[in-house]
Amino acid sequence: MATDFSYPDAAAKAAAVPKEFGPEKMSLSMGPSHPSTHGVLRIQFELDGEIVTKADPVIGYLHRGDEKIAENMTYNQFVPYTDRLDYIAPLANNMAYAIAVERLAKLEVPARCQAIRVLTAEMARVSSHLMGLGAFGIDVGAWTVFMYCFEEREKLYKLFEELTGARFTTSYSRIGGLARDVPEGWIQRVDAFTDQFLPILDEVLSLLSRNKIFLDRTVGVGVIGRADAIAYGLSGPNLRGSGVANDLRKDRPYSGYEQYEFDVPVGAQGDCYDRYLCRGEEMKQSIRIIRQIVKNFPRGDWYAPDARKIFAPPKEKILTSMEELINNFMIVTEGPQMPVGEVYFEAENPKGALGFYIVSKGGGVPYRMKIRSPSFCNLSILPKLCVGNLVSDVVAILGSLDFVMGECDR
Repeated sequence: MATDFSYPDAAAKAAAVPKEFGPEKMSLSMGPSHPSTHGVLRIQFELDGEIVTKADPVIGYLHRGDEKIAENMTYNQFVPYTDRLDYIAPLANNMAYAIAVERLAKLEVPARCQAIRVLTAEMARVSSHLMGLGAFGIDVGAWTVFMYCFEEREKLYKLFEELTGARFTTSYSRIGGLARDVPEGWIQRVDAFTDQFLPILDEVLSLLSRNKIFLDRTVGVGVIGRADAIAYGLSGPNLRGSGVANDLRKDRPYSGYEQYEFDVPVGAQGDCYDRYLCRGEEMKQSIRIIRQIVKNFPRGDWYAPDARKIFAPPKEKILTSMEELINNFMIVTEGPQMPVGEVYFEAENPKGALGFYIVSKGGGVPYRMKIRSPSFCNLSILPKLCVGNLVSDVVAILGSLDFVMGECDR
């Protein structure tokens, strides 16, 4: 007897499936060990073919308990831990934390200290955006962009090392000032970097801005509407890319930002391409700020003269004065004595608004600390943003958000 190997056509097969079962869907886990998740982020997808129907971000793989650690050490001892938040821009993290504690202590730092902090924060912004742009380029297949970006970033890291003694975890800002003044000739080397950087940046952006493949991967993909961007608490380029001209450096100036002229780039569509354009223009504006600081670099102290009970005295004074030796001993063992109160301060970091909420009951150790990390808030929109896109689009979306898991998990 002959065997019938014929199969029913697709319509007949679909009709034979009971309606209560519906279309078959697949579960897919992306990360935490995946280059496109930019760290230890895991996203659990539900897929209908290649279309994402549900996205569930899973975080916590890098959790270290920074907020609880802060409540068990002195204010000064916590400075190196801020390096490990957005570890792509530690100089900006140091600055935000130092200003928060200074506002608690009602301490004003001199103009030279403010200028150096802004200078290093803007250099960190350029470095962070170069990293984000290079990684984004690799995500969508542009290897050359990555090489250009990392070559320029290496030049910045050499300047960071000259200034702080470290390339990565700088721990440069101090409560009441800085770890040290700028070395001789360093400002001139920063100026030389800005002169050669802008033409290279224009060349890098030209590789992407009119690139057919890059446009296909980013234009109209991962659109975040203005209302959604505000509702989900987005900040930084991700918020400004959706048409919201919010920048803490303009809206609530700190550390002398009101003295500098710069523009806030804003997108129109809120897609991956707009977020890319915002970061590209932000680097140019950061260079604009740096040049203004270099041109009018203030003289004077790089630490607050009235921070004697907070800022550790110079080593030569510790070795020659009993009073300074005792002062240093008290600062190291008990911490700088803060008044009772609470404070919240936000700084415009490269990833967005980095905030520190500190509660003091007096003494040298914070009673409570809460860190508002921009990457955590920016990732909160993923469950809505990914749905309806292809799996390949998710890679471009993640690259355009430019998050870092160090501050997301903190």
